Formats: sequence, structure tokens, C-alpha cells
Amino acid sequence: MTRDDVLNEFRAAGALLEGHFLLSSGLHSPVFLQKAKVFADAQRTAKLCAALADKVRATLTDSPTVIVSPAVGGIVPGYEMGRQMGLPAIYVEREDGEFRLRRGFELSPEDKVLVVEDIVTTGLSSRECIDSLKSTGATVLAEACIVDRSGGKADVGVPLIALATVEFPAYAPDNLPPELAGTEAIKPGSRDLKK
Repeated sequence: MTRDDVLNEFRAAGALLEGHFLLSSGLHSPVFLQKAKVFADAQRTAKLCAALADKVRATLTDSPTVIVSPAVGGIVPGYEMGRQMGLPAIYVEREDGEFRLRRGFELSPEDKVLVVEDIVTTGLSSRECIDSLKSTGATVLAEACIVDRSGGKADVGVPLIALATVEFPAYAPDNLPPELAGTEAIKPGSRDLKK
């Protein structure tokens, strides 16, 4: 599956939005990928995750034993990647501002983790998730995502395997271009759901 194939799946789902958006990273962008609309379609999600699972298998030399995703955005693709790869799929949640395994989920030092995310922009959430998993003694082999919107620049601390790598413009709040500076940003992401 090519980059354009992936973006066409987002377009077909009405999930490639244009306007003024405040991303979970704190950056502003004229483009937002509303992955929830993509993940609402089980067949579309399965198609994307099957292609991502194939890419993971072709890239990694070691086999993961478990999929771990950060809540909320990574839960659906994490579950589907677990189904595609025949692995258990669990997730971390924010508790007191930090990612933690909850709900009885556990990792052991024998576990080899594949982190599955939906969209990576700066890699901040990914690094926080990976740091929390490493504290369990488990080995984090890599992270896989549907879209890396950093253009390959995001550093997540482990190899990043993206189904599509794109670079949409993203701006610091104090460095907005004129076309965004005069408009109010919409914040459709999930990072601050509890606030």
C-alpha cells in the first residue's frame, strides 16, 4: 500500500480535513487526519492494518509477543494489529499525567513489545508511552503507525515503521502563517479528554 493509497482511504472516509487545527502536540496545522472516521469502518481499518502488519513483518528481525497502544487513539489500530498478527493487544492510559498499564494489564521482562499508534506528529506521546513500557523491563522492539505526519523526522526512541509518511505543515502557536493567524483553531484530538 502506497502513501497515496493510505491518504485516499482517509479521503474516502471524509477524514482528511482542511482548516485550522490545534494538534495534540500543541502545534497548529491547516490539515487534520480524523482517524476516528477511518476506524469507524472495520473493513477499512482491517485493510490498513493488514498492510501495516505486512510492513512490520518485513522490517523486524525479531517477533513481538504483544501489541501495546496508547489510549485513546491507538486502541482501535492496536486491537486490529493484534488480530492481524495473532498477538494480544493491550493499552496504556494516562493516570496523573503519565502513561500506565491499568485494568490488570501486565508486561514481563520476557515480553517483546510492538507499540501501535494511529498518527505520529512529533513523537512526544510515543516516547512517553515507550518510556513507561521500558520501566516494566519489557523490550520495545519498534513502533508502528498508520501515518507519520512528521515526514520521517519524529524521534520515538525506537525504530518507527509507518504505513505512510507525509509532511503536512505544522506551526508553533507563536509562528502562525497569516492564513491561520486570523482564525480560531479547532481541537479535535483526544489528548486532553479529562481536562
